[in-house]
Amino acid sequence: MTAPWPAELRLHKDRKVLTATFDNGDSFDLSAEYLRVRSPSAEVQGHSPAERRVVAGKRDVQILEVQPVGNYAVRLIFDDTHSTGIFSWDYLLELGRNRETYWREYLDELRDKKLSRSVSA
Repeated sequence: MTAPWPAELRLHKDRKVLTATFDNGDSFDLSAEYLRVRSPSAEVQGHSPAERRVVAGKRDVQILEVQPVGNYAVRLIFDDTHSTGIFSWDYLLELGRNRETYWREYLDELRDKKLSRSVSA
């Protein structure tokens, strides 16, 4: 069985949501903040699970560009200059399917570390 393939990636006009629609009918609205804090980059994920960073203050981040990487992924360029995360189709699908769980974990991590989604808090 082949993995679902993206049928469309659409960056909304406000640059705060990327809609990923797959050929199996799955469609996810992924916020720029969610994508930024779950970036697959080494800066966020580290080189092992123990090194993963909690990224705070990204409530208002925007996606400036969606750049294709071969035929397997996209690089997202964020307005905070972060641009090293390469989001494979499988990872975008995972982020969509697990959004509620991952988002809740992120909010719990922020709370536990006394961090905020806002820059000025």
